[in-house]
Amino acid sequence: MRYLMLFTLIFSVTFAIGNAAAHVNEHAPNVGTDFHVRSSAEHFQFVAHHETAVQQTSGQGALKFRVLYTREHFPPEVVAAIDKAHGGFDVDRRPGKGETYFALPGVGIIQISADLKTTRLIETPPALKAANAHYATVWTATNGTPYLSFPANDVGKVFTTTLDGKLVHTLEAPDAMTDFQVQAVNTYFSEGGKFVPTGVTHVDGMLYVTTGYSKLDYILGAKITNFAPNLGRRSPPLGSIAASTNFTPLVAWYPLAFGGKGDEPGQFGTGHHITVPYGTNRLDISDRANAEVERYSPDGTYLETLPLIKGAFPCSIDYEAGYAVVACLHGPDKNKGAPLYILEGNNLVSTVMLKEELGVKTFQHLHGAVIRKIGGKFYIIAQSWNPGDIVVLEQVR
Repeated sequence: MRYLMLFTLIFSVTFAIGNAAAHVNEHAPNVGTDFHVRSSAEHFQFVAHHETAVQQTSGQGALKFRVLYTREHFPPEVVAAIDKAHGGFDVDRRPGKGETYFALPGVGIIQISADLKTTRLIETPPALKAANAHYATVWTATNGTPYLSFPANDVGKVFTTTLDGKLVHTLEAPDAMTDFQVQAVNTYFSEGGKFVPTGVTHVDGMLYVTTGYSKLDYILGAKITNFAPNLGRRSPPLGSIAASTNFTPLVAWYPLAFGGKGDEPGQFGTGHHITVPYGTNRLDISDRANAEVERYSPDGTYLETLPLIKGAFPCSIDYEAGYAVVACLHGPDKNKGAPLYILEGNNLVSTVMLKEELGVKTFQHLHGAVIRKIGGKFYIIAQSWNPGDIVVLEQVR
């Protein structure tokens, strides 16, 4: 009996030690950050048939995110073209809306539904469909009509369409006769400098265009001077134009210009993306090379600079419900994939690493992102560059 008890005791101890070792080995990837530990974690998840991969999260505090949708969520036309994506998004934040818009060369305008579940391809005019829409903006005219504007950096034009894709205006490059209030801008165009729009936004009847992919790097103003009635081919009798007549915006360059290339407050290393936080009239410009967001009033008055982490290259910024998401070309450590910074007010509260921590290997460089709050939960739509890709992230609570 004593031998039997001794054997049982030895077997129990051996089994417990084996289980403890297996438990430590299985969970060891979570206790370190060195290269070998992370490799083990990836290997374990692969063996587990990706059951744990879907639980990967990134971020801090209450603002942790997981991958909800990858490119396979989108139509085949988007999947086929997304590798060459070099643009970004905007959200229709009018009450009761929430659709997200962007465009891809060869595909055209794309609408993501307000609940993020479905995608619609919008018939797009050939000139815009063939161009690279670097970003997008949704804006509303004084008569309540919504429009989309796209800065096409490769062809030097800003296209404006209706939400169903009808082309209503093309803003061409300024020429030598265009008179801006800054002589350096006039000289630039009179000497044949290229117009390379990288971003566009709207405030109170004005379009504001960034030019960071050129030596110019000023914000240029264009005024919506009039709304011509869209009467079609047949003109009605004089005086019969009803209040419901569709109107087409007419846009012309305006003397306003501000910013300029440099590293002083209000100047741009690369003025990349421009937006207006919803409910404000403030212009926020992503200053990529200077790792800042430069803020201006609509009349071109410099307001302040929001500094980001040194070494970050912010490509775009988007706001919703008191938070902002900043998509970076890369972070301070270029060996890692690009970070998504989440701000609460002006404070950095979470950093999401899509490549390193969420395992989306194509996200070495981020180019655009928007943040949505749906049903009390935050979502982020993000686009990478070189290679291009698209994901939708969901807050983990």
